[in-house]
Amino acid sequence: MSGSVLVIRLGALGDVVLSSGAFSAIRGAHPDARIVLLTTPPYAELAGAMGFFDEIWLDERPSWWQVGALRRLSRRFRDAGFTRVYDLQTSDRSSGYFRLFGRPKPEWSGIARGCSHPDANPERDRLHTVERQTDQLRMAGIAHVPAPDLSGIVADVAGFGLPPLYALLVPGSSPHRPEKRWPAARFADLAGRLRAHDAAPVLIGGPAEEELLARIASSQRGVINLCGRTSFAQIAALGRGARVAIGNDTGPMHLAATAGAPSVVLFSHASDPALTAPRGRAVQVVHRHALDDLSVDEVAHAVSRVLA
Repeated sequence: MSGSVLVIRLGALGDVVLSSGAFSAIRGAHPDARIVLLTTPPYAELAGAMGFFDEIWLDERPSWWQVGALRRLSRRFRDAGFTRVYDLQTSDRSSGYFRLFGRPKPEWSGIARGCSHPDANPERDRLHTVERQTDQLRMAGIAHVPAPDLSGIVADVAGFGLPPLYALLVPGSSPHRPEKRWPAARFADLAGRLRAHDAAPVLIGGPAEEELLARIASSQRGVINLCGRTSFAQIAALGRGARVAIGNDTGPMHLAATAGAPSVVLFSHASDPALTAPRGRAVQVVHRHALDDLSVDEVAHAVSRVLA
């Protein structure tokens, strides 16, 4: 099918990564189409690096009372001449955008009321993101959806000067979700143990985690701290070359795992791995109600298993 196709995936980081297989399937189903992704600013560069889209549009997320902004967005949708829309966000906001299209409306895959290709599975909210999107695309006529894969992301990481064998440590998480964090002292202990696997510990995280990562780096010799220095594409490239990646349930772990790093991901009661666990070639989930109850020995054992 030629023409213009719109894909909606606004965030968050882990969700964008998990959608990479669906992105690939949509491109495969529309090889000659102009495909536009509507996303939010933090994920535009990463989505562009995936290579599936001809254009990236940034969603300004107008409030429903901002009539002027909604009219501009409606005009942009209608002027683009989209013949099909794949709403992979399937939120109230993205479903609401269905109303901004004029008539005749494009074919629409999602959960918007009155759309042409609804995801009608009543169990959809109990499915992992990957299986839910596979089901949604099947109902829209796309039979095969590959696994999420970021192994083709290209980014320059030579400037970090890392040794050939290294392990990624991801001790952070959203600042407002401290219950998703394994204690920093245990990450520091684990960093010391990684030498048994001949892997230099490399810390990655955002500016909000500067103090946390500095504390871990200062407690062990030989720890490399890349806090605030990596783009999403660079994290994927680092994941592809890593001996192993260990971290909390957070977006950068999705990047590393889906790019190819053997990964150990730590989950607390705050999120359900059955719905949101990273996908990759070798992913080991360790799940405890409270991460304070998870010992370094248990995580080190999981690292040994995933490396085996």
